Amino acid sequence: QLQLVESGGGLVQPGGSLTLSCAASGFTLDYYAIGWFRQAPGKEREGVSCISSSGGRTKYADSVKGRFTISRDNAKNTVYLQMFSLRPEDTAIYYCAADHGRYYDCSTDVGDDYDYWGQGTQVTVSS
Repeated sequence: QLQLVESGGGLVQPGGSLTLSCAASGFTLDYYAIGWFRQAPGKEREGVSCISSSGGRTKYADSVKGRFTISRDNAKNTVYLQMFSLRPEDTAIYYCAADHGRYYDCSTDVGDDYDYWGQGTQVTVSS
């Protein structure tokens, strides 16, 4: 079965850190750009970060720039999202999505035609 599985979410205090993982099952991520998205209660899904299939291009939403870092380890077939200095407004379900090709670029546009989506992992930032 071809799927993406997110993990690493949880409850963390403001100012804390979490690292999310996006692992592929049934296919290799080598040829896929990966995007991270999030959806808070009552809000639309928004793009957070992305990384090209080469790993040479990354993008971040202004709201997370300087606090989040995206990376990939193709040997482990996994993409990571390191989140630092977390704020209550970062609370959301976080999803990863895979977009075939895009060797030099990536997209955080929710409307793009991604090939696979994960089921999401909950991140709650609260004291």
